[in-house]
Amino acid sequence: MHTDHLFDSGKLSEYLRKRAHAVRERLLSWSPDYVLGTSDIDLIEQLKMEALIECPVLVRDRVSLEEPVEEVRRYIRHGDTFSRRVTSYTLIVPFTGHANVFRLEAQTYSTSPPKGELASNGQQILLKYDDERSDGAEIRSHFDRTLDEIETILTWARDDIRQHQWNIEHELPRLVDERRTKLLNDRKAQEKIGFPIKRRDDAASYTVPIERVTFATERTQSSPRSSSVFKPEPALADNDYESALAVLRNARNALERTPSVAAGWDEEEIRNFLLIFLNAQFKGQAAGEVFNRAGKTDILIRTDDANIFIGECKIWKGPKTISNALDQLLGYLVWRDTKAALLLFIRDGDISAVMQKAVAQVETHPNYKSRGQIMSEERHDFIIHAKDDSAREIQLALLPFLIPKR
Repeated sequence: MHTDHLFDSGKLSEYLRKRAHAVRERLLSWSPDYVLGTSDIDLIEQLKMEALIECPVLVRDRVSLEEPVEEVRRYIRHGDTFSRRVTSYTLIVPFTGHANVFRLEAQTYSTSPPKGELASNGQQILLKYDDERSDGAEIRSHFDRTLDEIETILTWARDDIRQHQWNIEHELPRLVDERRTKLLNDRKAQEKIGFPIKRRDDAASYTVPIERVTFATERTQSSPRSSSVFKPEPALADNDYESALAVLRNARNALERTPSVAAGWDEEEIRNFLLIFLNAQFKGQAAGEVFNRAGKTDILIRTDDANIFIGECKIWKGPKTISNALDQLLGYLVWRDTKAALLLFIRDGDISAVMQKAVAQVETHPNYKSRGQIMSEERHDFIIHAKDDSAREIQLALLPFLIPKR
Protein backbone atom coordinates (compact mmCIF):
# COMPACT_ATOMS: atom_id res chain seq x y z
CA MET A 1 0.00 0.00 0.00
CA HIS A 2 1.41 3.37 -1.02
CA THR A 3 1.96 5.88 1.77
CA ASP A 4 3.02 9.48 1.19
CA HIS A 5 5.77 11.26 3.02
CA LEU A 6 4.86 13.64 5.79
CA PHE A 7 6.16 17.23 5.78
CA ASP A 8 6.60 17.46 1.99
CA SER A 9 3.47 19.14 0.58
CA GLY A 10 4.59 22.75 0.83
CA LYS A 11 6.63 25.27 2.79
CA LEU A 12 5.64 26.09 6.35
CA SER A 13 7.09 29.58 5.93
CA GLU A 14 4.73 30.32 3.04
CA TYR A 15 1.78 28.98 4.99
CA LEU A 16 2.65 31.20 7.96
CA ARG A 17 3.09 34.20 5.68
CA LYS A 18 -0.41 33.65 4.31
CA ARG A 19 -1.79 33.32 7.83
CA ALA A 20 -0.23 36.64 8.79
CA HIS A 21 -1.66 38.26 5.67
CA ALA A 22 -5.10 36.82 6.47
CA VAL A 23 -4.96 38.40 9.92
CA ARG A 24 -4.21 41.81 8.39
CA GLU A 25 -7.08 41.35 5.96
CA ARG A 26 -9.33 40.31 8.83
CA LEU A 27 -8.63 43.59 10.60
CA LEU A 28 -9.45 45.53 7.43
CA SER A 29 -12.68 43.56 6.97
CA TRP A 30 -14.11 44.62 10.33
CA SER A 31 -16.57 47.48 10.18
CA PRO A 32 -15.31 50.91 11.26
CA ASP A 33 -17.89 50.98 14.04
CA TYR A 34 -16.61 47.68 15.39
CA VAL A 35 -12.95 48.76 15.32
CA LEU A 36 -13.66 52.16 16.85
CA GLY A 37 -16.05 50.68 19.38
CA THR A 38 -13.75 47.93 20.68
CA SER A 39 -10.70 48.36 22.88
CA ASP A 40 -7.22 47.81 21.47
CA ILE A 41 -6.62 44.95 23.89
CA ASP A 42 -9.75 43.11 22.76
CA LEU A 43 -9.05 43.69 19.06
CA ILE A 44 -5.48 42.47 19.41
CA GLU A 45 -6.57 39.43 21.40
CA GLN A 46 -9.13 38.44 18.77
CA LEU A 47 -6.58 38.79 15.98
CA LYS A 48 -3.98 36.84 17.97
CA MET A 49 -6.43 33.98 18.39
CA GLU A 50 -7.12 33.96 14.64
CA ALA A 51 -3.39 33.93 13.89
CA LEU A 52 -2.64 31.28 16.49
CA ILE A 53 -1.18 28.03 15.19
CA GLU A 54 -0.58 25.32 17.74
CA CYS A 55 2.29 23.10 16.70
CA PRO A 56 1.22 19.44 16.94
CA VAL A 57 2.27 17.33 19.89
CA LEU A 58 2.16 13.56 19.59
CA VAL A 59 0.21 11.84 22.36
CA ARG A 60 2.46 8.79 22.52
CA ASP A 61 0.87 7.28 25.59
CA ARG A 62 -2.38 6.86 23.61
CA VAL A 63 -0.87 5.24 20.53
CA SER A 64 -2.67 2.10 19.36
CA LEU A 65 -2.19 -0.56 16.69
CA GLU A 66 -4.85 -1.51 14.19
CA GLU A 67 -5.62 -5.16 13.68
CA PRO A 68 -2.87 -6.41 11.29
CA VAL A 69 -4.00 -7.11 7.74
CA GLU A 70 -2.48 -9.76 5.50
CA GLU A 71 -2.10 -8.56 1.94
CA VAL A 72 -0.66 -9.85 -1.31
CA ARG A 73 1.84 -7.45 -2.88
CA ARG A 74 2.92 -7.73 -6.50
CA TYR A 75 6.38 -6.67 -7.64
CA ILE A 76 8.19 -6.39 -10.96
CA ARG A 77 11.89 -7.15 -11.08
CA HIS A 78 14.01 -7.59 -14.20
CA GLY A 79 10.81 -7.74 -16.24
CA ASP A 80 9.33 -10.55 -14.18
CA THR A 81 6.21 -10.19 -12.04
CA PHE A 82 5.97 -11.96 -8.72
CA SER A 83 3.93 -11.63 -5.57
CA ARG A 84 4.51 -11.88 -1.84
CA ARG A 85 2.18 -12.22 1.08
CA VAL A 86 2.96 -9.63 3.76
CA THR A 87 1.36 -8.47 6.98
CA SER A 88 0.59 -4.75 7.09
CA TYR A 89 0.68 -2.98 10.45
CA THR A 90 -0.86 0.47 10.97
CA LEU A 91 0.02 2.55 14.03
CA ILE A 92 -2.60 5.11 15.03
CA VAL A 93 -0.94 8.15 16.62
CA PRO A 94 -3.23 10.81 18.13
CA PHE A 95 -1.98 14.37 18.41
CA THR A 96 -3.03 17.79 19.55
CA GLY A 97 -2.49 20.91 17.51
CA HIS A 98 -2.72 22.09 13.94
CA ALA A 99 -2.92 19.18 11.49
CA ASN A 100 -1.62 21.14 8.48
CA VAL A 101 1.84 21.29 10.05
CA PHE A 102 2.30 17.59 9.22
CA ARG A 103 2.08 18.49 5.53
CA LEU A 104 4.59 21.34 5.53
CA GLU A 105 8.36 21.61 5.50
CA ALA A 106 10.00 23.80 8.15
CA GLN A 107 13.04 25.96 7.46
CA THR A 108 15.13 23.23 9.04
CA TYR A 109 14.10 20.00 7.35
CA SER A 110 14.95 16.39 6.61
CA THR A 111 15.78 15.40 3.04
CA SER A 112 14.08 12.08 3.72
CA PRO A 113 11.00 12.76 5.86
CA PRO A 114 9.10 9.83 7.38
CA LYS A 115 6.20 8.21 5.60
CA GLY A 116 2.71 8.52 7.00
CA GLU A 117 -0.67 10.05 6.38
CA LEU A 118 -3.28 12.09 8.18
CA ALA A 119 -6.36 10.19 9.27
CA SER A 120 -9.66 11.37 7.86
CA ASN A 121 -10.69 12.74 11.26
CA GLY A 122 -7.74 15.16 11.20
CA GLN A 123 -6.73 14.21 14.74
CA GLN A 124 -4.43 11.26 14.10
CA ILE A 125 -1.56 10.28 11.87
CA LEU A 126 -1.25 6.75 10.50
CA LEU A 127 2.14 5.05 10.23
CA LYS A 128 2.38 1.82 8.23
CA TYR A 129 4.90 -0.98 8.13
CA ASP A 130 4.91 -4.11 5.94
CA ASP A 131 6.48 -7.22 7.46
CA GLU A 132 7.21 -10.60 5.95
CA ARG A 133 8.91 -12.26 8.91
CA SER A 134 6.60 -11.39 11.82
CA ASP A 135 9.51 -9.80 13.68
CA GLY A 136 7.75 -7.94 16.51
CA ALA A 137 10.94 -6.36 17.87
CA GLU A 138 11.84 -4.93 14.46
CA ILE A 139 8.32 -3.58 13.95
CA ARG A 140 8.36 -1.87 17.35
CA SER A 141 11.82 -0.44 16.71
CA HIS A 142 10.69 0.92 13.33
CA PHE A 143 7.67 2.68 14.79
CA ASP A 144 9.69 4.13 17.70
CA ARG A 145 12.33 5.50 15.31
CA THR A 146 9.63 7.02 13.12
CA LEU A 147 7.91 8.68 16.08
CA ASP A 148 11.24 10.08 17.28
CA GLU A 149 11.94 11.44 13.81
CA ILE A 150 8.52 13.06 13.61
CA GLU A 151 9.02 14.72 16.98
CA THR A 152 12.38 16.07 15.86
CA ILE A 153 10.81 17.61 12.76
CA LEU A 154 7.99 19.05 14.87
CA THR A 155 10.62 20.72 17.04
CA TRP A 156 11.94 22.48 13.94
CA ALA A 157 8.40 23.48 12.95
CA ARG A 158 7.73 24.74 16.46
CA ASP A 159 10.67 27.15 16.18
CA ASP A 160 9.21 28.60 12.97
CA ILE A 161 5.75 28.89 14.52
CA ARG A 162 7.09 30.63 17.63
CA GLN A 163 8.82 33.18 15.44
CA HIS A 164 5.58 33.66 13.51
CA GLN A 165 3.62 34.21 16.72
CA TRP A 166 6.24 36.63 18.05
CA ASN A 167 6.10 38.64 14.83
CA ILE A 168 2.30 38.74 14.91
CA GLU A 169 2.12 39.77 18.57
CA HIS A 170 4.60 42.60 18.04
CA GLU A 171 3.00 43.79 14.80
CA LEU A 172 -0.64 43.75 15.86
CA PRO A 173 -0.51 46.80 18.19
CA ARG A 174 0.89 48.88 15.33
CA LEU A 175 -1.64 47.54 12.82
CA VAL A 176 -4.57 48.16 15.15
CA ASP A 177 -3.31 51.65 15.98
CA GLU A 178 -2.85 52.50 12.30
CA ARG A 179 -6.31 51.18 11.44
CA ARG A 180 -7.97 53.05 14.29
CA THR A 181 -6.12 56.26 13.39
CA LYS A 182 -7.14 55.96 9.74
CA LEU A 183 -10.79 55.40 10.62
CA LEU A 184 -10.79 58.22 13.15
CA ASN A 185 -9.25 60.60 10.61
CA ASP A 186 -11.97 59.56 8.17
CA ARG A 187 -14.62 60.41 10.75
CA LYS A 188 -13.01 63.77 11.46
CA ALA A 189 -12.92 64.49 7.73
CA GLN A 190 -16.62 63.65 7.54
CA GLU A 191 -17.25 66.08 10.35
CA LYS A 192 -15.44 68.88 8.52
CA ILE A 193 -17.39 68.20 5.32
CA GLY A 194 -20.45 69.20 7.28
CA PHE A 195 -23.15 67.02 5.79
CA PRO A 196 -25.23 64.99 8.25
CA ILE A 197 -23.94 61.47 8.69
CA LYS A 198 -25.99 58.67 10.20
CA ARG A 199 -24.02 57.39 13.16
CA ARG A 200 -24.63 55.03 16.06
CA ASP A 201 -24.25 56.51 19.52
CA ASP A 202 -21.13 54.52 20.37
CA ALA A 203 -18.14 56.15 18.68
CA ALA A 204 -14.40 56.50 18.89
CA SER A 205 -12.15 58.53 21.14
CA TYR A 206 -10.34 61.71 20.37
CA THR A 207 -7.57 63.40 22.32
CA VAL A 208 -8.20 66.29 24.69
CA PRO A 209 -4.99 68.34 24.54
CA ILE A 210 -3.63 69.66 27.82
CA GLU A 211 -0.75 72.08 27.91
CA ARG A 212 1.53 72.94 30.81
CA VAL A 213 1.26 76.55 32.07
CA THR A 214 2.35 78.59 35.07
CA PHE A 215 -0.06 79.34 37.89
CA ALA A 216 -0.34 82.98 36.87
CA THR A 217 -1.10 82.31 33.23
CA GLU A 218 -4.58 83.40 32.17
CA ARG A 219 -6.81 80.50 31.35
CA THR A 220 -8.58 80.60 28.01
CA GLN A 221 -12.17 79.53 27.52
CA SER A 222 -12.85 76.50 25.42
CA SER A 223 -13.84 77.11 21.82
CA PRO A 224 -17.39 76.27 20.69
CA ARG A 225 -17.87 72.69 19.64
CA SER A 226 -19.07 71.59 16.24
CA SER A 227 -22.73 70.70 15.96
CA SER A 228 -21.93 67.95 13.47
CA VAL A 229 -23.73 64.65 13.91
CA PHE A 230 -20.41 62.88 14.42
CA LYS A 231 -18.96 63.51 17.83
CA PRO A 232 -15.95 61.38 18.82
CA GLU A 233 -15.53 60.49 22.46
CA PRO A 234 -12.86 62.43 24.34
CA ALA A 235 -9.75 60.87 25.82
CA LEU A 236 -6.70 62.15 27.64
CA ALA A 237 -3.51 61.78 25.60
CA ASP A 238 -1.02 59.30 27.03
CA ASN A 239 1.74 61.88 27.40
CA ASP A 240 -0.62 64.25 29.25
CA TYR A 241 -1.72 61.37 31.48
CA GLU A 242 1.92 60.66 32.30
CA SER A 243 2.48 64.38 32.95
CA ALA A 244 -0.45 64.46 35.36
CA LEU A 245 0.90 61.40 37.18
CA ALA A 246 4.34 63.02 37.31
CA VAL A 247 2.83 66.08 39.00
CA LEU A 248 1.09 63.82 41.51
CA ARG A 249 4.36 62.01 42.20
CA ASN A 250 6.13 65.34 42.73
CA ALA A 251 3.41 66.39 45.14
CA ARG A 252 3.80 63.05 46.91
CA ASN A 253 7.55 63.58 47.22
CA ALA A 254 6.95 67.04 48.69
CA LEU A 255 4.60 65.59 51.28
CA GLU A 256 6.94 62.74 52.16
CA ARG A 257 9.89 65.13 52.61
CA THR A 258 7.87 67.22 55.08
CA PRO A 259 5.74 64.62 56.89
CA SER A 260 4.70 67.01 59.66
CA VAL A 261 2.79 69.17 57.17
CA ALA A 262 0.22 66.51 56.26
CA ALA A 263 0.34 64.43 59.43
CA GLY A 264 -3.01 65.73 60.65
CA TRP A 265 -4.72 66.11 57.28
CA ASP A 266 -7.72 64.07 56.26
CA GLU A 267 -8.41 62.83 52.72
CA GLU A 268 -10.04 66.06 51.61
CA GLU A 269 -7.19 68.24 52.86
CA ILE A 270 -4.60 66.06 51.13
CA ARG A 271 -6.70 66.17 47.96
CA ASN A 272 -6.87 69.97 48.05
CA PHE A 273 -3.08 70.12 48.36
CA LEU A 274 -2.75 67.94 45.26
CA LEU A 275 -5.22 70.15 43.38
CA ILE A 276 -2.94 73.12 43.98
CA PHE A 277 -0.10 71.27 42.24
CA LEU A 278 -2.32 70.15 39.37
CA ASN A 279 -4.03 73.47 38.70
CA ALA A 280 -0.69 75.23 38.88
CA GLN A 281 0.60 73.07 36.05
CA PHE A 282 -2.26 72.39 33.64
CA LYS A 283 -5.10 73.97 31.79
CA GLY A 284 -7.52 72.29 29.44
CA GLN A 285 -8.61 73.40 26.02
CA ALA A 286 -11.77 71.30 26.21
CA ALA A 287 -13.10 72.72 29.48
CA GLY A 288 -12.66 75.80 31.63
CA GLU A 289 -11.11 74.44 34.82
CA VAL A 290 -9.66 71.04 34.05
CA PHE A 291 -8.84 69.77 37.52
CA ASN A 292 -11.66 70.25 39.96
CA ARG A 293 -13.36 68.29 42.67
CA ALA A 294 -16.66 66.46 42.67
CA GLY A 295 -17.68 64.85 45.88
CA LYS A 296 -15.35 64.63 48.83
CA THR A 297 -12.17 63.05 47.55
CA ASP A 298 -12.23 63.12 43.73
CA ILE A 299 -9.86 64.81 41.31
CA LEU A 300 -11.43 65.03 37.86
CA ILE A 301 -10.69 66.10 34.32
CA ARG A 302 -14.06 66.74 32.76
CA THR A 303 -15.21 67.43 29.22
CA ASP A 304 -18.70 67.26 27.77
CA ASP A 305 -19.99 66.53 31.29
CA ALA A 306 -18.05 63.26 31.39
CA ASN A 307 -14.89 62.30 33.23
CA ILE A 308 -11.81 61.40 31.21
CA PHE A 309 -9.47 61.37 34.22
CA ILE A 310 -10.47 60.34 37.72
CA GLY A 311 -8.15 60.61 40.69
CA GLU A 312 -9.54 58.72 43.66
CA CYS A 313 -7.99 59.53 47.05
CA LYS A 314 -8.20 56.94 49.84
CA ILE A 315 -6.53 56.34 53.20
CA TRP A 316 -5.52 52.69 53.55
CA LYS A 317 -7.67 50.90 56.11
CA GLY A 318 -7.28 47.39 54.76
CA PRO A 319 -7.98 45.53 51.48
CA LYS A 320 -11.60 46.67 51.52
CA THR A 321 -10.30 50.19 50.88
CA ILE A 322 -9.28 49.14 47.37
CA SER A 323 -12.51 47.39 46.41
CA ASN A 324 -14.57 50.32 47.75
CA ALA A 325 -12.43 52.81 45.83
CA LEU A 326 -12.76 50.84 42.60
CA ASP A 327 -16.52 50.54 43.03
CA GLN A 328 -16.74 54.28 43.59
CA LEU A 329 -14.51 55.00 40.60
CA LEU A 330 -16.58 52.71 38.40
CA GLY A 331 -19.72 54.50 39.51
CA TYR A 332 -18.82 57.47 37.36
CA LEU A 333 -20.02 57.83 33.79
CA VAL A 334 -16.85 57.20 31.80
CA TRP A 335 -15.87 57.46 28.19
CA ARG A 336 -13.87 54.83 26.41
CA ASP A 337 -10.17 54.93 27.34
CA THR A 338 -10.76 56.90 30.52
CA LYS A 339 -7.60 57.21 32.56
CA ALA A 340 -7.54 57.10 36.33
CA ALA A 341 -5.31 57.16 39.36
CA LEU A 342 -5.95 55.64 42.77
CA LEU A 343 -3.95 57.64 45.30
CA LEU A 344 -3.45 55.44 48.33
CA PHE A 345 -2.49 57.29 51.51
CA ILE A 346 -0.66 54.95 53.89
CA ARG A 347 -0.53 56.17 57.48
CA ASP A 348 1.38 53.30 59.07
CA GLY A 349 2.66 49.79 58.44
CA ASP A 350 5.05 48.26 55.92
CA ILE A 351 4.48 49.98 52.57
CA SER A 352 5.64 46.94 50.59
CA ALA A 353 3.27 44.66 52.47
CA VAL A 354 0.40 47.13 52.06
CA MET A 355 1.04 47.42 48.33
CA GLN A 356 1.12 43.64 47.92
CA LYS A 357 -2.31 43.46 49.50
CA ALA A 358 -3.56 46.41 47.45
CA VAL A 359 -2.36 44.92 44.16
CA ALA A 360 -3.91 41.56 45.02
CA GLN A 361 -7.21 43.27 45.80
CA VAL A 362 -7.24 45.06 42.44
CA GLU A 363 -6.59 41.78 40.62
CA THR A 364 -9.50 40.06 42.36
CA HIS A 365 -11.97 42.81 41.46
CA PRO A 366 -14.59 41.61 38.93
CA ASN A 367 -13.77 44.51 36.58
CA TYR A 368 -10.04 43.75 36.48
CA LYS A 369 -8.74 42.84 33.00
CA SER A 370 -4.93 42.84 33.09
CA ARG A 371 -1.79 44.39 34.48
CA GLY A 372 -0.35 47.44 32.77
CA GLN A 373 3.19 48.15 31.67
CA ILE A 374 4.51 49.59 34.94
CA MET A 375 4.74 47.55 38.13
CA SER A 376 7.19 49.17 40.56
CA GLU A 377 7.36 50.21 44.19
CA GLU A 378 6.18 53.71 43.27
CA ARG A 379 3.46 52.81 40.78
CA HIS A 380 1.36 49.85 39.67
CA ASP A 381 -0.65 50.03 36.43
CA PHE A 382 -3.79 48.05 35.60
CA ILE A 383 -6.50 47.83 32.95
CA ILE A 384 -10.02 47.60 34.33
CA HIS A 385 -13.31 47.88 32.48
CA ALA A 386 -16.40 49.95 33.06
CA LYS A 387 -19.55 48.54 34.56
CA ASP A 388 -21.57 46.39 32.15
CA ASP A 389 -19.20 47.09 29.25
CA SER A 390 -15.92 45.20 29.03
CA ALA A 391 -14.95 47.18 25.91
CA ARG A 392 -14.83 50.44 27.86
CA GLU A 393 -11.43 50.27 29.44
CA ILE A 394 -9.97 52.37 32.22
CA GLN A 395 -6.23 52.76 32.60
CA LEU A 396 -5.59 52.78 36.32
CA ALA A 397 -2.40 53.83 38.07
CA LEU A 398 -2.10 52.91 41.75
CA LEU A 399 0.17 55.43 43.51
CA PRO A 400 1.17 54.95 47.17
CA PHE A 401 1.66 57.99 49.44
CA LEU A 402 3.45 57.58 52.78
CA ILE A 403 1.81 60.12 55.09
CA PRO A 404 2.53 59.30 58.75
CA LYS A 405 0.08 60.07 61.51
CA ARG A 406 0.74 63.06 63.71
